[in-house]
Amino acid sequence: MDKMDNKKQYVLAVPNFSEGRRKEVIEAIVDQLRNVEGVKLISYEPEYDFNRTVVTVIGEPKPLKEALLNMAGKAYELINMEEQTGSHPRIGAQDTIPLFPFKNITIEEVINLAEEIGREIYERYKVPVYFSGKNARNEFRKSISNIREGQYEGLKKVVHTEERRPDIGPPALHPTAGATIVSADYEGLTAYNVFLGTEDLDIAKKIAKAVRGPSGGFSTVRAVGIKFPERSGVVVSMNMFDCSQTPLYRVYNFIKQEAARYGVQVTGSEIVGPVKLDYLINSLEYFLGLENFRKEQIIEYHLMD
Repeated sequence: MDKMDNKKQYVLAVPNFSEGRRKEVIEAIVDQLRNVEGVKLISYEPEYDFNRTVVTVIGEPKPLKEALLNMAGKAYELINMEEQTGSHPRIGAQDTIPLFPFKNITIEEVINLAEEIGREIYERYKVPVYFSGKNARNEFRKSISNIREGQYEGLKKVVHTEERRPDIGPPALHPTAGATIVSADYEGLTAYNVFLGTEDLDIAKKIAKAVRGPSGGFSTVRAVGIKFPERSGVVVSMNMFDCSQTPLYRVYNFIKQEAARYGVQVTGSEIVGPVKLDYLINSLEYFLGLENFRKEQIIEYHLMD
């Protein structure tokens, strides 16, 4: 898919699978999205400490659906959840398949596509499926973090109960692949890391608790304090679910303010994977004090379809 057709429908998917260390496994799984007519692989971000890879892909509904199913199948084949460990919450080899409207398609159509993918996953691979987001069967399951409560190991112990059983499949996890969460929603998340100039992980965890919604912070932010072995300092790692209402700059400034309480400096930040142009512009407007700025003033904007 080299150029978008203005009349065709396009869906954005950000699937996550539970491997971020074995290069050959990562490539084999991502290969299922390469060189597929009607599908464009945008990026994939393996994260060693998380032991997880986040993929961003855009495609027409039918070929994208098939490519995502093939990707999931390869993840089930190559990842054994009985052996997998990592610092990121997860319940399955192909942990999540979130879908979002991208162009010329309604949220209702994307919801239906998610339902089709969920059914096909179980029919083809016998891996149980949980629906989240707009596909959630109840309020509790609208949040992926609720479905992941206890992670793979904890979910195994309670998956037989009415409250925790999968939406598709028997009340049990697949013996090696676990389960997969499929969802549709209006907006995708933005993965954002803020780096702190300290080796004290407890400070990062305290700031993460202050910034995340469930513990009194921003309602659309989920955060953890972690250590990336490959770099100095510790990290407040966040999933931001609505950067229009909770801009990047606001969260960044909040973390700087909290870090100052502990005599710690923010040394930088990082966006993991793609981000919407509008989310960068609103931070640019804030930090530069721009007035009446329009994205049409960005020359490269006119090259975009």
